[in-house]
Amino acid sequence: MDFGSLITAMVTPFDTSGALNEGALKPLVDHLIETGTTAIVAVGTTGESPTLSHAEKLRVFDATLRAVDGRIPVIAGTGTNSTKDSVELTLEAARLGVQGILLVAPYYNRPSQDGLYAHFATIAESTTLPVMIYNVPGRTGVNIQAETALQLAEIPNIVALKEASGDFTQILHIAAEKPDDFLLYSGDDKFTLPMLSIGAAGVVSVASHVVGKQIRTMMDLFWQGQTDEAAYWSGRLLPIFEAMFATASPAPVKEALSVVGMDVGSVRAPLLPASAALREHLVTLLNGLGVI
Repeated sequence: MDFGSLITAMVTPFDTSGALNEGALKPLVDHLIETGTTAIVAVGTTGESPTLSHAEKLRVFDATLRAVDGRIPVIAGTGTNSTKDSVELTLEAARLGVQGILLVAPYYNRPSQDGLYAHFATIAESTTLPVMIYNVPGRTGVNIQAETALQLAEIPNIVALKEASGDFTQILHIAAEKPDDFLLYSGDDKFTLPMLSIGAAGVVSVASHVVGKQIRTMMDLFWQGQTDEAAYWSGRLLPIFEAMFATASPAPVKEALSVVGMDVGSVRAPLLPASAALREHLVTLLNGLGVI
C-alpha cells in the first residue's frame, strides 16, 4: 500500500455539544484531498483519540471510509497504552476496511525497549494490514530508540515510522540503517525538509489541514532538485508550523480550519480552545500565505 508523501493526521469534528459531527467529515475529507493529502490518519492523537470512546473511534473510521470513498488510503489510529485493547481495535478497524494502521507508542506506562518491541510486534502480528509506528516521546513519555525501530522494521507488515522525537542523531541512525522498503516520515511539520534530505518519504502533517498545497510545493521542489526554492518555502511555512503547536494540539489547527471556513468544532476537555489572540495570529499568517 502506497500512502504517498503527504499524510494528514486528521482532526475529529465535533458539534457544539462536543458530540461527534459525522456530517462535517465529508467536506473536511474533500478539502484535504483537493489540497494534496495522499492518505488520511483517522483517530490519531491529532484526532483526539485519548478522549474518544471505543465506539466513537469505530464510528470515525467508518465515516471516514465512506467520505473518502476509495480515493486515498485511510489509516486507522488504533494504538493505545494497552496491547490487548490495541489488538481488538485493530481487528475491528480492519473489518471496516481501512487500508493501514498507525500505532502510537504506549503513553504513561513507559515500557522498556523490549516491552515496546513486544507491544508493536503483537499488534502487527494480529493483522495483515501495513503498520506505521509513531514515535512522539514529548507526548507519550517514552522514546522508541533507533535500535528498537530497526528491529521492528524487520517485521514484514511494519512498513513505516512516523518520527517526531526531534533527535536528529537518532533519526540519522534510523535513516542510515533501515531497509530500503521501510519508510521514514517526519512526524513534525517543521522538520519535513531536513528529513527529506536524509531520505524520508514525506510527512504525517497537521498543518496540511490549511497549507497542504504549499507543503506539497515545498516537497516537490526538493525532489526536483530545486533545493533553494524548497528551503525558501520551508522558511516561509515555519511560522504556521510553529503556530499549530502554540497551545496543546489540535486546538490551533481546529481554529485555523475555522479561519478558512471549515467548521470542525472545538476540542474536548481537558484541552481548551485557542485564544482570541492565537486566532488573530493565525489569521495574519494565513493571510500572508494567501490561504484566506
